[in-house]
Order: sequence, then structure tokens, then C-alpha cells
Amino acid sequence: MLLLVGLGNPGSGYAKNRHNIGFMAADEIVRRYSFGPWRSKFQGQLAEGSINGQRCLMLKPETYMNLSGQSVAAAARFLKIPVIDIVVIHDELDLAPGKLRVKRGGGAGGHNGLKSIDAHLGKEYRRVRLGIGHPGDRNLVSPYVLQDFSKAEEVWLHPLLDAVAEAFPLLIQGDDNLFMTKVNTLTAPPKAKKTTD
Repeated sequence: MLLLVGLGNPGSGYAKNRHNIGFMAADEIVRRYSFGPWRSKFQGQLAEGSINGQRCLMLKPETYMNLSGQSVAAAARFLKIPVIDIVVIHDELDLAPGKLRVKRGGGAGGHNGLKSIDAHLGKEYRRVRLGIGHPGDRNLVSPYVLQDFSKAEEVWLHPLLDAVAEAFPLLIQGDDNLFMTKVNTLTAPPKAKKTTD
């Protein structure tokens, strides 16, 4: 069984924030693969389903971002899921908007949700990093991540969420590189047709 975790802040006021792209991806995956209904458990919302025959639990912690590790650790310990079988989907300032990277372990890069999970469980989980871009100044990071995505950003946001959900079976079977390649292919802008004079 895999524990999939989308990071964000609970409540309608945060729903469209850049910081909540992890929740948005979780919702799209649950919808795409017809998981069961969300229910309150482990200080979060939990939905159960399967992707390509692999049993998966999707968790959206409701502890607020900075305490995400409390919810993830409660689920992992109760369900006896080892940290290497946890996948965390989160926003990434250090990636261009619409870009995606997958890695196991590493630093939290200033992300408070990851810091909290690291503190509770260690670092050996897989991270699906969804690029939201950087405001350019460290002092602007907090207001930037807590702002809603703009209309202009929706041009890449929705295709990215669709592509992540569509390609997710590749990640489930452990083929991180193929997963990244497929997402990048699905989100690549169409090539301009060559015209001849």
C-alpha cells in the first residue's frame, strides 16, 4: 500500500492559493481514478482507491501546512506504511511555473510542510515537486505562496494537474523518470507549424 499526500492549507480561503497546488493535484488524482469518498481521519481528509492494481491512500492533512508531519506520521504509523512508500506532492518555489521534478530525500528547501514531515518521519519519502516559480525576493515568499493563482497562471496550472493525474500510474510503478518525461510531454506547448513562402 502506498500513502500519497497532497500538501496545502484547509478551508475555502486557501483553496486556490499557490501553496495549495498539492491539494489540487490530490483532488485530481482521486477524481481521475474514482477513489472512495473523502473522510476525516488522521487529522486530515483520507480517500482510498487503487491505481493500476496498486492500493493507494490519498491524504490531505488539515493541520495547516507547518504541522503537516503530525497528520502524515499518524497515518503512516497506524497503517504501518514505511517512509519509502510515502509520496508527497507539494509546491516548489525553485522550479519554473508548470515544471515538475521527482526526487527521494534531500532538503526541505525552506518548505515548512516538508520540514514538518522530515521532523516526524525522516527524509526518505518521494517528493513530487510542482513548480510555482519564485517572486524574486525572499521577503515576498510568504505573501506570494498564500495568494491565489492568477488567471494567467491557469493556462499552465490546469494542464499540469491533468498531466500529473494521467501519468501517475508510472510513478506508482516506480518509474519516476518516465513519469517526469510523460508529464513534460503532455504539458509541452504545441510546436508551431513551419510555413513556406
